[in-house]
Amino acid sequence: MTNYRIHQVDAFADRPFTGNPAAVVPLDRWLADDMLQAIAAENNLSETAFTIPAQDGADYELRWFTPTIEVALCGHATLAAGHVLIEGESVRFATRKSGLLEVARAGEGYAMSLPLFPAERKAMPEVVTALGCVPRESLWNDNGYALIVLDSEQEVRALDPDFRRLGALGDVLTIVAAPGSQTDVISRSFAPGAGIDEDPVTGTSHAVMTPYWTERLGRDHFTAYQASHRGGHVHCRLAGDRAVLGGRCVTVIEGALQL
Repeated sequence: MTNYRIHQVDAFADRPFTGNPAAVVPLDRWLADDMLQAIAAENNLSETAFTIPAQDGADYELRWFTPTIEVALCGHATLAAGHVLIEGESVRFATRKSGLLEVARAGEGYAMSLPLFPAERKAMPEVVTALGCVPRESLWNDNGYALIVLDSEQEVRALDPDFRRLGALGDVLTIVAAPGSQTDVISRSFAPGAGIDEDPVTGTSHAVMTPYWTERLGRDHFTAYQASHRGGHVHCRLAGDRAVLGGRCVTVIEGALQL
């Protein structure tokens, strides 16, 4: 039997039981993919992040698994991995499909650099029907990200999606956003096709929203709140072809996996 460290971190959170929980499992080498998937299913969190030491240009290699699939990018679990593994001022992660990601210290929290995912206007009647809303705009990014823009915070909070119908559309991250009352932007994110009906706080969705909202607001930064039952604040900044997302983390569980 081998023991592996495991950390459960609430990301984009300034106190326990808010933000988005992620498990972080540092490894010396990759385990078999079916074992990584089984660990993520056992954790039953929206994502489990696995790392191994890296070569050439990064500190660690990083992969993410939901309880059902491996995903190409997960922002909050990257922030959580940075929180666990950072030693100096920053830590860099090499990923298989999303390039080099960095988490740096920023005051009491961290600044995470993710690739931008600009979305283009596109009608998405099946998504809108599943959400049960009347959008101001709908936009699509070919990585599988739908951005549905509503007119008001009240509409975002009141959404009651048909998750079965939304999940039937496949592995799509559906982001619904509007101007907020306490922050510049308020949003919710849904990914039932990846085994997550509603994600508590989603880094990737803010990398999709950053190009849209910076253009609409006429400035390179904005504040955001993801209005899930847990809730979480994200500071967003456009930096060239990157979205820099700011937030804090809280470690809530530390232990050992016995395999």
